Amino acid sequence: MIVKQIKLSSISKDRLGRLKGKTGIKNWNILCRWALCYSLSENTIPTDMPIVSDSNVEMSWFTFGGEYSDIYDALMIAWCKKMSLPTDEETLAKYFKLHVERGIAHLSGTNFIKNLDDLMNLTIED
Repeated sequence: MIVKQIKLSSISKDRLGRLKGKTGIKNWNILCRWALCYSLSENTIPTDMPIVSDSNVEMSWFTFGGEYSDIYDALMIAWCKKMSLPTDEETLAKYFKLHVERGIAHLSGTNFIKNLDDLMNLTIED
């Protein structure tokens, strides 16, 4: 388990709210999973900046990951190794949070996502 609790920034909460409306996905955790995976796919290190966890959107690691929480653990460890970063708890937690926040920003910041189909099309490689 990378973190016990995940608490989002109020900016990310607002962004997720808009994504929920566009995609019809009702659960924060599902959209956060999409955000994490989208950010990880960029193969760059997210900008290291403080994250203000000031919203009322909070979930446990197991709510975030569900039955696939071990896979999200493994993805983060593999990403850290690929980027030549340590895989200690602090580093994993830091970059996990940065990836979720960056992923939310990128998914909500693009005018490409207008509905669920647009989100699904992100998974298709040309």
